[in-house]
Amino acid sequence: MSWHAEIKFIDGPKFVPSFWLRPSGFAWLLGAGASASAGIPTGYDMITDFKKQLFCQLSGTSRKQVDCNDPLWMERIDLLLESRSALPPPGDPMEYAAAFEAVYPTPEERRAYIDHAVTKGTPSFAHRALAAMITRKSVPCVFTTNFDAMIETATTVTDQLFDASERANLTVAGIDNAARAALCIKESRWPLLAKMHGDYQSVELKNTTEELASQDREMRHVLTNACTRFGLIIVGYSGRDQSVMSALTDALTTPNAYPTGIVWTCRSAKHLLPAVIEFLNAAADAGVSVSVVETQTFDELAADLLDGTELPDVLAAHVLQARPAEVNQMVPIPSGDRRAFPVLQSSAVPIIEMPEVARRIKLNKSITTQEAQMTLKASRKTGIVASVGHELAAFGRDEDLLAAFSDHGAEIAGTIELNIVDESWAMGLVYDALVHAICRTQPILPRLRRSGHVAVFAHGRRDENASVAEQRKNQQSSAQSAYGSALTGRLPNQSGFFFNEGIRIKLDRVVDRWWCAFEPATFVKTPEPMIQTKKRRTEILLSIGLESGGHGAITMCGQRSFQHGFR
Repeated sequence: MSWHAEIKFIDGPKFVPSFWLRPSGFAWLLGAGASASAGIPTGYDMITDFKKQLFCQLSGTSRKQVDCNDPLWMERIDLLLESRSALPPPGDPMEYAAAFEAVYPTPEERRAYIDHAVTKGTPSFAHRALAAMITRKSVPCVFTTNFDAMIETATTVTDQLFDASERANLTVAGIDNAARAALCIKESRWPLLAKMHGDYQSVELKNTTEELASQDREMRHVLTNACTRFGLIIVGYSGRDQSVMSALTDALTTPNAYPTGIVWTCRSAKHLLPAVIEFLNAAADAGVSVSVVETQTFDELAADLLDGTELPDVLAAHVLQARPAEVNQMVPIPSGDRRAFPVLQSSAVPIIEMPEVARRIKLNKSITTQEAQMTLKASRKTGIVASVGHELAAFGRDEDLLAAFSDHGAEIAGTIELNIVDESWAMGLVYDALVHAICRTQPILPRLRRSGHVAVFAHGRRDENASVAEQRKNQQSSAQSAYGSALTGRLPNQSGFFFNEGIRIKLDRVVDRWWCAFEPATFVKTPEPMIQTKKRRTEILLSIGLESGGHGAITMCGQRSFQHGFR
């Protein structure tokens, strides 16, 4: 899904000046991610816990045996749940609600789980910062889908630092007393904290698919009304529950909705759900100023905002008491020639020159990048392609590209500029080309995947003749000599488990230049699982202690009328 051209993408420090021009012009919406640094499980943490419990129930495995921090365990869990159709697929917006209801089928059990989870938390640096802004009357109202009491607890403390006449006296309303929130909106009684899914002490909580779909009508109306009076800053919220997203969308139908704009904060815009992108595009179409602020955590955003203002000394001292500990610390440099894994490894070679343009090919109909890649593969022509609507950006011979896409009315249309910093399709095109360039003159094969590109040493094929086998072995001899053992084969004592040595490859920009970073890895293919409805191969990454080098230059060029390359 593409973004509306009017939407701005900025970082936290760039957002600070515009916020402090009119801080009381924004309402806030906080999701589970806003309470992560307070020690309260996020939605993802809870999904992982529910999956673990379901896996143990279905497989008979002891919970103490399962380590959810291990990607291999999570892959095994997802594979079993997929085979039993126990849950929606990973990443589905309904995954959390379905998993919660599957493990805890009654409202009483779900309420007890939430009650136990929220007692683990202590207001974080960001909660203290937000409370300080509430006390100083810079934040009129806050909406949250969280059950915890971090905001009201933090604000009670900041209020007590001042005389009674200077306190904010935050009003808290949940779904079981939504009329209180409605009255605050009607009579402009600020500040207000509205808990969209209930408080952990509430009789009713919104967790399951049915519960989330039937969000309290009055509380939804309160949120919609607030969005017609204020702009909205969204922090730590995924946009998974349709009820809240519908309320945000309904506000767009009113005149002058979100008067100071919408600010959606996230770690990376490319990870936002389609429902969020659709909402932000609709807001931009309605003339609302929309910004996506990329910031790693709520704590980081709060620190940026506090840099833009002066708090009273007593508030500043209170907030800074919860400042996260310094991450960067002096450590002794390890001595000796070698250490056992795990170790910190940083292997990369600089890319001296990046492609700036690609061939532009016009088509008579729009196709996706995946469809274009499949079409090129089926034609047995060589090239790299990415879809840009009714056009393709491509590397390769013109005649090969025209032949491959002849059924799509392909026409050469000059070149297209590659802005790999801001355009994801351009980054993907260059990324694919880089991996092919690395493999072009080396005895390794590319494997291009969404989860990351890799290059592996190839097994010999069953029909491989003696001369081809000898040539392959000669090409791999230097690497095998450096490694000291086989580059491909079967794992010892694991019948059917084939392995390939290889590297993970990443295109990265650090200190104002591009790098090709690589990580040695062993890739293992397990036998096909005994599941008739699904056929799937799983790759397991085994950590290994390899010392790896790299070539100082990588070159990849097309021929004849168009060329592309890395240096």
